[in-house]
Amino acid sequence: QVQLVESGGGLVQTGESLRLSCAASGRSFSRYDMGWFRQAPGKERELVATISWSGGSTDYRDSVKGRFTISRDNANGMMYLQMNSLKPEDTAVYYCAADYSIYFGGTRGYDYWGQGTQVTVSS
Repeated sequence: QVQLVESGGGLVQTGESLRLSCAASGRSFSRYDMGWFRQAPGKERELVATISWSGGSTDYRDSVKGRFTISRDNANGMMYLQMNSLKPEDTAVYYCAADYSIYFGGTRGYDYWGQGTQVTVSS
């Protein structure tokens, strides 16, 4: 199992930056594909960015491409989301999630979730 704890959220102004962290505890973090999701009030949860178990592959939703960067440190069980040029529409609770990679025999679908961290961008 993997336990996930997000941190780094806060209140910023338009154009500013934040870095979110996701600390993973438990076994075999390096075998999990990871993702950042967000959910704004009254809206469905959406996938923001993903990173493969090795860190060799990343993907982003169109609205954050060029502004957000996902990364991971397998040796220390950490994942990050660097968010630059923040916009009010980025305001949401951000969650990290773990998916045991199909490369190691897992099935698609995020198995573990953090509790979320609030990001608020004022205009």
